[in-house]
Amino acid sequence: MTSPQTNSYLAEVSNIASKLDRDEIDKTIEMLVEAWKTGVQIFVIGNGGSASTATHFACDLNKWVSDKADRKFRAFALVDNIPLISALTNDNGWGDVYSEQLRNFFRKGDVLVAISVHGGSGSDRAGPWSQNLLKAVKYCKDNGGKVIGLAGFDGGVLKTAADSCIVVPADSTPHVEGMHLVLTHLICDQLREKISAGSGTY
Repeated sequence: MTSPQTNSYLAEVSNIASKLDRDEIDKTIEMLVEAWKTGVQIFVIGNGGSASTATHFACDLNKWVSDKADRKFRAFALVDNIPLISALTNDNGWGDVYSEQLRNFFRKGDVLVAISVHGGSGSDRAGPWSQNLLKAVKYCKDNGGKVIGLAGFDGGVLKTAADSCIVVPADSTPHVEGMHLVLTHLICDQLREKISAGSGTY
């Protein structure tokens, strides 16, 4: 017999999925299609569990979505270079770890994907560990880039700072992080279909 806890958890997952903003999902997908068409770089960032989602998303964009396409995605997770991250943290503190990397790699028109459970809900709630995301968002916007957000709870600052932000309407970190993975896979699935239909390369 299935436990009540299992049924309750899965029911909540279904409830959250039903409340996702479909228009915002489609907007995000179209922004990434445009990034693919123009060949700009995509940088993905996140902290904690969201860091692993950032790595996973960049991997899927570069490999699964781009596998047979003539033009590939150019996606980079800024959480992956551990020596660089540790050097920046040691010298400058954790707050600049993403914005400083963008100073090296960013070009006008590039896209930043910021993944945050709380959406960087201000230093009083989210603490400095989320403010590094917002510094990167500001750098991107100030230098002619586009920002995509994946957030949860009320969306925080990221909801209004990003050009498109998909907010998972849940007050549970596990549910938000889990749904972010579902969303990145949904996005990649749609991107693969759109690229195939538009280019004939699959």
